[in-house]
Amino acid sequence: MKILSIKLVVLLGLFGLATSCSKYLDVVPDNTMTLEDLFKQKEEAWDALSKVYSYMPQDDQTHVTTWTLGDEWLGRLDINSTESNLRAIRIMRGLQTVSNPQLGCWSGTGGGKRLYEGIRQANVFLANIDKVPDMTDLEKNEWKAQVKFLKAYYNFLLVQRYGPIVIADELIGADATTDQLFLPRTKVDECFDYIIGLMDEAIPELTERTISVNLGQVDQVVAKAIKARVLMFRASPFFNGNMEYYGDFMDHDGKPFFPLTYDKEKWKDAIDAINVALEACNANGIALYTYEKEPYSFDREDYSENQEKIKKLYDLRMVITDPWNKELIWGYSNINIYGQGELAHSSNMRLPEGYGDGVTNTAEYSWQWMAATYRMAEQYYTEKGVPIDEDLTFDLDKKWEVVVTPGVDDPAYQELRGFMQPGAETIRLYLNREPRFYANLGITGGYWRTHGVRIKTMMYAGKDGGYNSSQHTTDFFETGISVKKFVHPESKSGAWQRTIKYPYPIIRLADLLLMKAEALNEYLDAPNQEVYDAINKVRERAGVPNVEDVWSDASIVKSVNKHKSKEGMRDIILQERGIELAFEGSRYWDMLRHKKAATQFSVPVWGWTYTGQTGADFFILEAKQTRKFTITDCLWPIDLNEMNTNSKLIQNPGW
Repeated sequence: MKILSIKLVVLLGLFGLATSCSKYLDVVPDNTMTLEDLFKQKEEAWDALSKVYSYMPQDDQTHVTTWTLGDEWLGRLDINSTESNLRAIRIMRGLQTVSNPQLGCWSGTGGGKRLYEGIRQANVFLANIDKVPDMTDLEKNEWKAQVKFLKAYYNFLLVQRYGPIVIADELIGADATTDQLFLPRTKVDECFDYIIGLMDEAIPELTERTISVNLGQVDQVVAKAIKARVLMFRASPFFNGNMEYYGDFMDHDGKPFFPLTYDKEKWKDAIDAINVALEACNANGIALYTYEKEPYSFDREDYSENQEKIKKLYDLRMVITDPWNKELIWGYSNINIYGQGELAHSSNMRLPEGYGDGVTNTAEYSWQWMAATYRMAEQYYTEKGVPIDEDLTFDLDKKWEVVVTPGVDDPAYQELRGFMQPGAETIRLYLNREPRFYANLGITGGYWRTHGVRIKTMMYAGKDGGYNSSQHTTDFFETGISVKKFVHPESKSGAWQRTIKYPYPIIRLADLLLMKAEALNEYLDAPNQEVYDAINKVRERAGVPNVEDVWSDASIVKSVNKHKSKEGMRDIILQERGIELAFEGSRYWDMLRHKKAATQFSVPVWGWTYTGQTGADFFILEAKQTRKFTITDCLWPIDLNEMNTNSKLIQNPGW
């Protein structure tokens, strides 16, 4: 497997700042080295291209990822007391600051990427690439298109977090005036127009689909899919007619930064872009992932007895970790193969004693402390394909009752083969759930496929997967629920060579299909069959019934025909996204887009009592961590240093 091979180099400080007060603007350095020196030949230009890519956020890295924003993840609590650890979770705890913003990508504070610096690198590249003598015009235009798209993408990431931003479109000379250096923030709609305009300029010149040696680079399919995402954000209530939050957030001329009147037609623009992206995906062989190999040896017996369900389990278990599979549209490929900070490592279970033919386990590359919150155990559907509080066949009053699964010879066990252990203690909440529940979560009475073996997880203290006071008192799953989604079954401890690398998804086809369902539902007066068809493609792969079938069945659901109203279908789509894209950094932005973040994320995070040694003392819910997320937190603060430097900046409300 080859991935994006661009070298990340520091180009002799050439892209440094002309003055200390022009931190985020495009200033050509005034020194003895000229820009022409960096664009004398193709190899140097390749380094410059790599430099632009190097500003992509490191969402694979546990402590600086944005994927732990929201309420899906909980890190071991003691690691979370240091400011440099689990920065996204610090934001959710109400610990964001103006003096040193966490994950601040405006100026690179708190573990954030310096996106304005990345935009500056893009402007330098675009201003000089045509000077390279040993490149064809076709090559130059394609590289320019990649950089132009990345410039647009970095601007979008800034708008996501800050709303109105400073648009730094031109390369500014060292003799720039104060007015050229210090620019005001641009209104949100104008920011989106600028971003979409750049993407539209880039797309025709991009390669339609990159070949294997350039995997991870931007191509037309990637750009069309991300453009669709940008338009989804522009149409969503947070950015579209948000009088409630930002009716009094004005620029220096007294004009609102946010559009205060809702424009339904923005959803139509999103629909059109999504359809274009889906056509590009279809033309280039991108499809929902299915596992086409034989199951691992430890599953062969169960596969022979429960073939359809085990096949489905593998479809879902491997959708992220099977490298560069057919569902991935764009993946983050700049993974540090020697680093130990990946979510895959911090969420991987240690190999318990007695497994792996005596292989010695170490903490390296299997930290065993990034856990799933209890909310995620309830988020997934029942086997009927509906939420647990909607399923009339699911007894909510007994969901925490400790039970024992059927024995291996019991006919009732056949449906559970490969999903749950025979004769194992568990709770009713963990039974009769949809396949994604078992594919993604490590639970008591289930299985975890990792280290090349199948571990019988119990999660109790002293049991497989659980807290062990004599072996690893600091490495444990605080909630008693773990995340299997990012751990390849063959990844092992001890050395980086023993781990399986794969690109972390920036966008995949399931996301695009659910975007289509949402955009159509928001644009139409009521959902139609096209809405249902889009979401049903994802549900079919997940092994759950079609929306219109199950939600119209009065013997199954409490809210019969909920799917027939715009509001009801919106809830269904958002929960589907929360399940299908669980732990991938989607839910936080979905809740923010729909102005639900402050409500959803200001409640405590719960989990089981991890020190419990039996079901009776383990399955007791505890409030693990308080959370404080307000409307103020929806827009991130601009660093005080920036505010003090540029008098034209207006700080975000509440900061």
